[in-house]
Amino acid sequence: MWGTGPNAYAGPVPEVPLDFPRDWLEFADPDHDDRIFRCDLTWLTSRWTCIFGRGCGGISEAMPDGGCCTLGAHFSDKDDRQRVESWAGRLTPQDWQFHAVGQRKGIVMKDPEASKQTRVVEGACIFLNRPGFPGGEGCALHNLAVREGVSPVQSKPDVCWQLPIRRTFDNVERPDGTQVQVVGIGEYDRRGWGPGGHDLHWYCSGNTEAHVAAEPVYVTERDGLIELMGLPAYNTLVAACERREAARRQGLDVARHPADPVA
Repeated sequence: MWGTGPNAYAGPVPEVPLDFPRDWLEFADPDHDDRIFRCDLTWLTSRWTCIFGRGCGGISEAMPDGGCCTLGAHFSDKDDRQRVESWAGRLTPQDWQFHAVGQRKGIVMKDPEASKQTRVVEGACIFLNRPGFPGGEGCALHNLAVREGVSPVQSKPDVCWQLPIRRTFDNVERPDGTQVQVVGIGEYDRRGWGPGGHDLHWYCSGNTEAHVAAEPVYVTERDGLIELMGLPAYNTLVAACERREAARRQGLDVARHPADPVA
């Protein structure tokens, strides 16, 4: 069982423990002399993929078909909010189940701490089209980007397209007194949600049911990683991941993600 709250998941789905050996890579940012990337190759070469609508159990037991959309999405900053509002303005009633609500009340609400997030309507994000909606279920913003042939990175709130990749920042003073920023790129596991993460009904990043992709995360999440790292740093990451993948094919399988299938 995960957690002890009312939404604690106690089903048979094999979710691996949160702590296990990982393979990390550190390298200097080609674009910034005072920045170091620290990347979790175990996660980035894993076979995780989003399985929304294809077996996702949902973070809320009350709405298992709501994926990770039931809490709404907190905006990272003003630019994030304004970008999403702009894309929302392009949605039609045929695209978006709660178009009328969005037009009448707006897409933004404040949480109990007064932070701005997407409005929650009938138990989930205002952009979540429910099963049976003629325009298609799932995120209306995601669906719009797909129809227009662009990456959902452009249309969705930052936290939505990043999940379950987690970027962290640490300022480190070296022994010689110089300062460097260490940017972590890794797995957004249950702990990333705060204390309540342990009570999520179901969660994908460490769940074997979601580790079914034909290609690794560094390939399938290319657009998001480039947005988070920049293209030169991403290319450095790719070279390291490709070496790791080649070693795996030769039988040197170091710190494989335990939720991945065994070859």
